[in-house]
Amino acid sequence: MSKLESVDTLVIGSGPGGYVAALRSSQLGMKTAIVERSQLGGVCTNVGCIPSKALIAEAHRYEVLRQLNQADAAASFVNAQALKQGIVNKQAGGVGYLMKTAGVSVLEGEASLVDEHTAIIKQNGAEQTISFKYAILATGSRPIELKAFPFGGRILSSTEALSLPGVPSSLIVIGGGYIGIELGQMYAKFGTKITILEGGERVLPGFETDLVAPVVKQLKTDGVNIVTGATAEKVVQNEDTITLHYSKDQEQHHVTAEFVLVTVGRRPNTDGRLGLEHIGLPVTSRGLIETDEQCRTAIPHIFAIGDITAGPSLAHKASYEAKIAAEVIAGQAAKVDYKALPLVVFSEPELASVGLSETEAKEKALPIVIGKASFTINGRALALRAAEGFIKIVAAQGSGTVLGAQIVGVEASTLISELALAIEMGATVEDLALTIHPHPTLGEVIMEAAENAVRKMDGTK
Repeated sequence: MSKLESVDTLVIGSGPGGYVAALRSSQLGMKTAIVERSQLGGVCTNVGCIPSKALIAEAHRYEVLRQLNQADAAASFVNAQALKQGIVNKQAGGVGYLMKTAGVSVLEGEASLVDEHTAIIKQNGAEQTISFKYAILATGSRPIELKAFPFGGRILSSTEALSLPGVPSSLIVIGGGYIGIELGQMYAKFGTKITILEGGERVLPGFETDLVAPVVKQLKTDGVNIVTGATAEKVVQNEDTITLHYSKDQEQHHVTAEFVLVTVGRRPNTDGRLGLEHIGLPVTSRGLIETDEQCRTAIPHIFAIGDITAGPSLAHKASYEAKIAAEVIAGQAAKVDYKALPLVVFSEPELASVGLSETEAKEKALPIVIGKASFTINGRALALRAAEGFIKIVAAQGSGTVLGAQIVGVEASTLISELALAIEMGATVEDLALTIHPHPTLGEVIMEAAENAVRKMDGTK
């Protein structure tokens, strides 16, 4: 381990929050070190965003080949896993390269705070003490483990589900949030019989019902069995199968599969040996660290970002907060603004949302106009054989200022950025309608939705 005794900024955790914080801190002239106890790049790079999206993309490719009778599920999945790991390795290597070229010292081991300006880094029995002027805590989160369904054997977290050596014949998913839907649909496309158990009234509760409907339709087409209002109670594991018992409408049911995947949320990594108790930094009942608009904690020179703070567990949120924290440390007047924070689900069709939804705007009693347009007759969507879905724009009634937008459809994850930019700039639906979009492209649907909103405002409909 390198001899490093004092730095300006110590970053703990190297995920999309941590490594971006370290990079920005170093770019701003701060002597910076980053500590990682496991794999450089954190959960997102190694066992989260990157590998899951790689496997989802490969599942779509397999589906096309299967329709042409040119694919074998087992061989395709082995190839997909190999490709996924190659992408992960390249991404992790890229993080290492960024740290090296930026002059950030990378320390391997587990960091524990011993006082407000000192941390001990432990690895393989060795210890190193490092002092810092500022610290940025970016320790991320881990899958929530249910007491009745401890991880191990045939009970998987998302981490294990991304590294199965072969396509399981059947899989039960507990939780109908974005992780459960993404991984469940991915395996369904490879031929796995999927059952999703959701405790609420519907899956993907963070999105409006009309947006979720096309996703549910496609899940059923993929052979996925969705059971809502279900409470998972216990499992019985055998050598080759696992049986899950659940209740619904006060009746007992059970389903048997090869594996059970638990995706009921993530828990912040603020416990364990991080040492928050040593510096008197409190956490909420959910284990989160409270921060102000500059990502400062109750201890002014210690900052917290990403999954250990309030808000959705999103890699791009963590990266955004990382830059804010580093800039504040460097003396800049930066502060967070989440009005244009996109949410994306890599389902089929994809889901994306930014800003206010129609439901939220109505709950706030805001006078709004809705502009909506479908992918159904869009030339590019038809050429891609993906004409399911629509775009909805929420605008202020008088000014036409874009307040929010939701998309369900092909490439929603990419299209949402234009609408996020519109919100960030304070653009109006007229601005979007007057922007010349190339033809034939999916972006034309945004233009059409904006035009429809303008017509409603003008009273021409």
